[in-house]
Amino acid sequence: METTRRPIKARNTRWAAATAAFLARRGIRPNQISVASAVFAAGAGACLALTTPAAADIEPWLFLAAALLIQLRLLCNLFDGMVALEGGFQTRSGEIFNELPDRFADAFVLIGAGYAAAQPSWSPTVGWLCAVLAVLTAYVRALGASAGASQQFCGPMAKPHRMAILTATCAGSAFLFWTGHPSPLLSWSLLLIAAGCLVTILRRTRRIVRQLESA
Repeated sequence: METTRRPIKARNTRWAAATAAFLARRGIRPNQISVASAVFAAGAGACLALTTPAAADIEPWLFLAAALLIQLRLLCNLFDGMVALEGGFQTRSGEIFNELPDRFADAFVLIGAGYAAAQPSWSPTVGWLCAVLAVLTAYVRALGASAGASQQFCGPMAKPHRMAILTATCAGSAFLFWTGHPSPLLSWSLLLIAAGCLVTILRRTRRIVRQLESA
């Protein structure tokens, strides 16, 4: 079962184990945590989309709120699996709840980022493109697994990488705004994510095909 999980270093830390145990004792189940990840992502996307029409003094705070919510989304992705496996709360529908909210979460954040970077005018389109490509990276991984290959979590733009870039970009955008040097940082980050997702799709596909053909 461990080979089907995304390798996350934090999973082996004491604080993560203690938090997962606490959540299990409080009666919080992994499917609920998985759904919460999409809720946090929706909040992040909303904060990003609201930065464009927001008042100038509120805009940097919306960026910081988005960064925080993105990290909360990732923490949910960490703890849903830990509570399910280490806590012994696996269910037959668990895989659905593990995967489906993640696809919505990616779309919420990336599309919101596109509208946050309304200048240049092509930014919203790139945000939608990133959302489609992010779903395709997961689709290729799932397709390979269903065909008999191992789960492929390689990057360069897997989910943790995408969210790390967006978190850093949100924090950087807030800092640049406060220093009086606003820039289209988010737009360029989205282009980087789109290009990285394309490379990730190709790498995963190549690995899966090689593995299946060598079996």
